[in-house]
Amino acid sequence: MFCKNTNTSLFFSSISEISDEIWKELNCKNNIYFHPDFLKSLEKNHPEIRFSYIVLVDSENQPTAFASLKLIDFYMNSIKNDFEFLKDIGRKLHVFPDKKPLKLLICGNTFVSGDHGVFIKENQDKKAIIKELAESINHFVNSDKKLKKQIDAFLVKDFANESLFITDVLKEFSYHPFSVEPNMRLQINENWRNFDDYLASMKTKFRVKAKKAFQQSSSIIIKEITLENIDEMLPKMTALYTKVALNAGFNLGVFNLETYRNLKENFGDNYILKSYCLDDKIVGFISGSINQNSLDAHFVGIDYQLNREHAIYQRMLYDYIEIAISKKLKIINFGRTASEIKSSVGAVPQDLTMYLRHKKTIKNKILKLFLQRVQPTPFQQKFPFKI
Repeated sequence: MFCKNTNTSLFFSSISEISDEIWKELNCKNNIYFHPDFLKSLEKNHPEIRFSYIVLVDSENQPTAFASLKLIDFYMNSIKNDFEFLKDIGRKLHVFPDKKPLKLLICGNTFVSGDHGVFIKENQDKKAIIKELAESINHFVNSDKKLKKQIDAFLVKDFANESLFITDVLKEFSYHPFSVEPNMRLQINENWRNFDDYLASMKTKFRVKAKKAFQQSSSIIIKEITLENIDEMLPKMTALYTKVALNAGFNLGVFNLETYRNLKENFGDNYILKSYCLDDKIVGFISGSINQNSLDAHFVGIDYQLNREHAIYQRMLYDYIEIAISKKLKIINFGRTASEIKSSVGAVPQDLTMYLRHKKTIKNKILKLFLQRVQPTPFQQKFPFKI
């Protein structure tokens, strides 16, 4: 399906409908999250999600921005741990449905933390673009009676603090901002030529902790996951990932690991996949993408029963660091969750904001009060580096 809203936006229901000419004009392929092959990989492997795309155009019909939309079923029962109160209050106030899933239209990437849902070309008025995008989302939904009836709420995610002066224009469209778990980021010191340099920059206590993790994990064999062995590995990886996903307090969707095959095909060495094996049994895996000058950690899988004894997760964090240093990258985005252990390897929090609005006016007003109570889980920030 392709349709057009007056002179400002084009709507597409598949990546394959967007012409090469549009991609060329947008000039966004150097960012993996806006590369058509990345988006196509997600679309192909998640048939339960309805994917849609908006291309904003100027008065001369030239593309100015791109946005990725996903319609998902969000199950309130998937909220747990520190987010339990969110579920309970939402139900008591009848903001969220009791038994059926919440139909959520998301502008953003449901599988990766960060602002990976909206791409704006250079030299554009970003505030005007975000305003145009909000109008286009409304038009997209209102022009489809079935879709309009289905949707309960709208979510636009994730924006760093420096973008809020632009994205706060969404408040004019009755969206309510709220803080979510931060993205944990590590700045790679330009003096770190190898992992030993990284260790040398740490305070004694944290260097001892790192060396202990390497001792504990010394029996683990780390192997590249390639197109040659991925078919054999995927079922075991999926079992490990499922345990991690079930342990998470808040999930916008379950990732289909079959996507990795397409990502490796399309991005090769720029898509990181490694397995962690003990006695020929897979006990963990890491995934991630090299995106411009950053390494973005994606999903991991862990055998929790063996994690403490063999320091599996801690070793994974150090391996991400070793990869980033060896590839001369500048930033590691470790993503959300496990903030304290990530801070112990040097990561610091990058605050992120989402915008949510309920379709119904009264419920949206209640939602505003309710979202003011939502705060990221506090954690003890560690400072592992020498001053």
